[in-house]
Amino acid sequence: MELNSLKPAKGSVKVKRRLGRGQGSGMGATSTRGNKGAQSRSGYSQKRSFEGGQMPLQRRIPKFGFKNINRVEYKAINLDELQLLIEKTGVSQIDISLLHNNGLVGKNDLVKVLSRGELKVSVEIKAHAFSKSAAEAIEKMGGKAVKL
Repeated sequence: MELNSLKPAKGSVKVKRRLGRGQGSGMGATSTRGNKGAQSRSGYSQKRSFEGGQMPLQRRIPKFGFKNINRVEYKAINLDELQLLIEKTGVSQIDISLLHNNGLVGKNDLVKVLSRGELKVSVEIKAHAFSKSAAEAIEKMGGKAVKL
């Protein structure tokens, strides 16, 4: 092997197409762009939803319903989940930061306590909302349901 016999590996070097360099090149005249029309011009770009002039899908399908911009969305936490948390940590007071630290809610979530399951100990729970039955169940065990 000598320096003058070195060659790149077969298929590793791609030859750039030279467009618009005469008929003999096979890529002259229209430069592989076809004949006339917007696609043959420079600067052409098609809208994402363009369907060749046919009525686009998003305009063919009817709109319905609405999004209430004033909707308040709560993250639901049930009493059985709170009971498991109490057994795990042994706390007597539950608030949003404790729930967040244990991965039950997100940092900015609004929390609503619901009544699935039951509590076995007296505990003070601070949350943004409570269902009636959950608040009754907490107070029946001698605890407190405190709204934030």
